[in-house]
Amino acid sequence: MTTFHRKSAFVLLLVSSFISGAFAQQNSVQFMGAANAKVAKAAALKSKWEGPTSGPKLQRDKKIVFIAGDMTDAGTYGVFNGMKEAVAGAGWQVLSIDCRGRCNQSANVVSQALEMKPAGIVLAGVDAASQTKGLTAAALAKVPVVGWHASFKAGAVPGLFTNITSDPKEAAQLASLFGAVESNSKAGIVVFTDTSNPYLATKSGAIVETLKQCETCRILSVEDLPLMESRKKFPSLVESLVKRHGNKWTHIIAINDVYFDMMDKPEIEAMIEANKLRGISAGDGSPTAFKRIRKSDLQVGTVPEPLMLHGWQIVDELNRAFSDVAPSGYHAPLHLVTLQNINYDGGPKDVFDPSNDFRSKYQAYWVK
Repeated sequence: MTTFHRKSAFVLLLVSSFISGAFAQQNSVQFMGAANAKVAKAAALKSKWEGPTSGPKLQRDKKIVFIAGDMTDAGTYGVFNGMKEAVAGAGWQVLSIDCRGRCNQSANVVSQALEMKPAGIVLAGVDAASQTKGLTAAALAKVPVVGWHASFKAGAVPGLFTNITSDPKEAAQLASLFGAVESNSKAGIVVFTDTSNPYLATKSGAIVETLKQCETCRILSVEDLPLMESRKKFPSLVESLVKRHGNKWTHIIAINDVYFDMMDKPEIEAMIEANKLRGISAGDGSPTAFKRIRKSDLQVGTVPEPLMLHGWQIVDELNRAFSDVAPSGYHAPLHLVTLQNINYDGGPKDVFDPSNDFRSKYQAYWVK
């Protein structure tokens, strides 16, 4: 068995316990009824604020080091911009360290950030478990560290004040259910993943487990293609998939939008033209994803994260740490973007920006 197929088998066997019993032991009619209800709820307008309504006044003049797993990732860059927007006028300095996809291979990036004498650190898209030594040093120096996608678990994570993330299992489940609904449970699906990242591996495991509940859907293959290597290898992989699956291949469910970015090339579009593929992403809601969905160009759905909101929440959590106040415990609800709702919640600007007035909600107690 090749390394590639061993990895694919690993993904298929991952976390059968990830998916709750809600979809287990159901017949196809019950499954589709539950799937339609979950999809409809996720696609609804996000106008209600369910986050914190009280907290400490925003402290001024703080230096923050933002450690980015890869600043070319639209999600990471969006959160960074959200932070800068949130602290405008507060005297905060937000500096960045860009690991360019190699943070998890280096155990000293947090120590590098500490040398910059920050008041706080953000660990964005970097596995906290790979930075134990630096996080211990940060704790000894009393420098709080807030994570964003630093673990697949939201909230309390060892070494972090808190970790902000959408639940990867829930995001993956939603993308899979939309695939079943959108195809009337007749999809022939290829799953794209990157198991070198625990967060993304969790997503693809949950995608597979959810699709197994759809009796008439077919998982054709699970393709483990690390994002760092994907641009070089993607054309030959797509060519191989077309030859292998032919017109049985109708849908793609990917762990994020980047895979569809790579399909926006004439040579790949020519390969898949006959298949009329429909693509769905379990994250992140990039601007290019919004453009494709609006044009019904390959991608028909994405499960975006509220990146600007997450940037504001990171500031709020850091400020709570500076003020010796417990984390807020807030987790933004899941959202699904399709052609039917793309004109709401920030869609016209090619971003998921909830209409729940989160900026004024935070400012209401920050400036008291």
